Amino acid sequence: MDQTQPIETFTAFAGHRCLASGALEEVLLEAKKYVDRTESDPRAAPLLVFEDRTGSPVDFDLHGTPAEALERLAFHPLFASREAAEAKRTGPGRPKLGVISREVSLLPRHWDWLEQQRGGISVTLRALVEEARKRGQNTQLARKAREAAGKFMWTIAGDLPNFEEAARALYAKDEKRLEQLIRRWPKGIKEHVERLVGEAARLEALAALDAHMSP
Repeated sequence: MDQTQPIETFTAFAGHRCLASGALEEVLLEAKKYVDRTESDPRAAPLLVFEDRTGSPVDFDLHGTPAEALERLAFHPLFASREAAEAKRTGPGRPKLGVISREVSLLPRHWDWLEQQRGGISVTLRALVEEARKRGQNTQLARKAREAAGKFMWTIAGDLPNFEEAARALYAKDEKRLEQLIRRWPKGIKEHVERLVGEAARLEALAALDAHMSP
């Protein structure tokens, strides 16, 4: 598995209580059970389903049967936007590869070096670009992962004790301080914040390793 890939899971909360976390289909089925069980209860805690990759709540239509709720996922704007972005990224060119021909201007010594590399000029250039892209990608993914933890906290924990101090500790990357400040938070929220922060720290370590290894 590619260690640079961000987590692709969802988490459902009923108020401060975590209902389920994991694959979207499993989480939505648990969320629907909660909605069906509490739909006539005015005291029921509000349901929020979070995309863990971004830390943002996402609305899903849970009406009808469980099968109907899952079938509607194919038309959800979240996934339609991802497909459009993927199509734009691939673009025209060779099937699947999306190769595009453009002019490249280099000094003679650069061409000489490229011609000596195994696989030829095009293969070598693509490999160099991919390596540079991945180094920058790790830094970007790490930043987004920490932002995701912050968004989740702002959405669900804004009224909890020590929230402002915890938010500052989060962005200061002071994990020990953050753990102390949220230790009395509801178990589900506390554990989910720690999970998101752990993912951010993992990606930050990869980004730091890239920077150390860069020439």
